[in-house]
Amino acid sequence: MAIFSSAHALGISDLQNLIDQKRQEKQKLDEENKKLSEQIGVLEGQAQTLSSTVKTLDQNAKKIGSDIKITKNNITSTQYEIQQLGLKINNATEKIGIGELSVKELIRRLSAMENASFIENFLSDKNFAEIWDDLETSRKLSEDLNKHINALNEVKTEFTEQQDEHKKKKEELTGFQNNLTAQQKIVLENQAAKTRILLETKSKESEYQKQLQANLERGRQIEAEQFDYESQLQIAIDPSRLPTERPGIISWPLSPVFITQKFGASVSAKRLYVSGTHNGMDFRASVGTPIKAVLSGVVDAMGNTDEQKGCYSYGRWILIKHNNGLSSLYSHLSGSSVSTGQSVSTGQVIGYSGGQPGVYGSGFSTGPHLHLGLFATQGVRVQLYSSSKFCKNVVVPTSPLNGYLDPQAYLPRPY
Repeated sequence: MAIFSSAHALGISDLQNLIDQKRQEKQKLDEENKKLSEQIGVLEGQAQTLSSTVKTLDQNAKKIGSDIKITKNNITSTQYEIQQLGLKINNATEKIGIGELSVKELIRRLSAMENASFIENFLSDKNFAEIWDDLETSRKLSEDLNKHINALNEVKTEFTEQQDEHKKKKEELTGFQNNLTAQQKIVLENQAAKTRILLETKSKESEYQKQLQANLERGRQIEAEQFDYESQLQIAIDPSRLPTERPGIISWPLSPVFITQKFGASVSAKRLYVSGTHNGMDFRASVGTPIKAVLSGVVDAMGNTDEQKGCYSYGRWILIKHNNGLSSLYSHLSGSSVSTGQSVSTGQVIGYSGGQPGVYGSGFSTGPHLHLGLFATQGVRVQLYSSSKFCKNVVVPTSPLNGYLDPQAYLPRPY
């Protein structure tokens, strides 16, 4: 009795064709997305004017719209894959059922033959040829039994693998659906920002430049306030509780990687920050770029300094605590896809980059980017600025100056 069956083969084949079709569609969408990203890069490289800002917002909206199409494509493709795996699991279940019946029948027949002993057969009326045939039949039944058991074990292994894949695809589907919700919110915020900027500036370049300079100055004042506060913090940092500095302790937070500002003192840092140093690393990233956790851990806290008008700081941020003594900060986000207390894995999408001036969640930013901060967990505190002059009652991650770490010391090489 054969275990293997071709049931549902047509359904599985049809689904595979649909999956292949969706893959081809995704390739075209990826190409379109790449062109939009290049156009946004050109706009971001231009001087910041009202016209270029509006154009960038429009291009961002187009790109996020393209991202949404890709996400919807991924959702549909994954749904097809889940259906296909469901059919394969049903096939495997049928094979297991048939195989178990075959094995039981072979065991019953073999047991019946073995119950008749060699002496009983010899003393019976059977001649030697008949006895030899019975022994040969018994040997053949044993071989068939072993073959069926091996085939059954293979199908059960296949069944387990397909069940695991089915579970993984369902988790992916949930992730894609969460991404879709976050991306749709980013589009709405982007549109609202464009409307607000045009209204507040009365569509005049002079008004826009006046606001821009005022925001930059306020950002420097807020940065100075935080620097003064953190300079006074006295929290001992035990270096032995930190991982040894080496490449690859943490992974890249996005792709592709293009570093626009490194940690510490630099020409840009001296121009932008009162302290003259940069407390993290900045990466070029158009609005809506997926941001990934650099290491597995737990979302320790989240916030958005833009909740208070005029508080130009981190904007929307996420702080993740890792189990090796490090904590990572992701700021100027346009959206988030995690919640406080949630466990995350390395490379998991936790949010989306932002930083476009005038867009909610951008904070103190002169253009779209991701700010990655790295702390010694011993030193980082989520501080409510109850006495702040500019950010009163806003929640912000703070640390003594020796608690800030250079992400570059732990990121992969090359960079």
